[in-house]
Amino acid sequence: MRIRRAGTSPPDLTDRRVNQYYSKSPMSGSDLHTYAPLLLHLLIAAALAGALTAVSVLVGWRRPSRAKQQAYECGMEPTGDAREPFSVKFYLVAMVFILFDVEAIFLYPWAYIFRSLRWYGFAEMMIYIAILLVGYVYLWKKGALDWHR
Repeated sequence: MRIRRAGTSPPDLTDRRVNQYYSKSPMSGSDLHTYAPLLLHLLIAAALAGALTAVSVLVGWRRPSRAKQQAYECGMEPTGDAREPFSVKFYLVAMVFILFDVEAIFLYPWAYIFRSLRWYGFAEMMIYIAILLVGYVYLWKKGALDWHR
């Protein structure tokens, strides 16, 4: 293990810090014990879900009727065929939503490391947002976001 002296070059990628999580030998033993809390959490969640389902089946009332067997459509009587075609506008709005939603996800990692990026990172993200806004304005002017057109 290398020890860096004060005032020398910045830390190298091969420099290691020794603390309670690292051992002197990088390949010693199994680290599966670190996954024990996750495994315990998953087992408790599965047991709770199974127990609640079993209690519901055992204790719940079973009184089927014609009204209960019918499809529930937001309190309205279902009319027409469920397989009629949708308007293309529905799919356009859905695709535009997904497009902007996925691109908004890229803002989270940037926000997490914003301070370390400084002005370069800020300018880079402003260019990214400007490109998104140009695309948004283009869609708006084309009428892709107008539902009643």
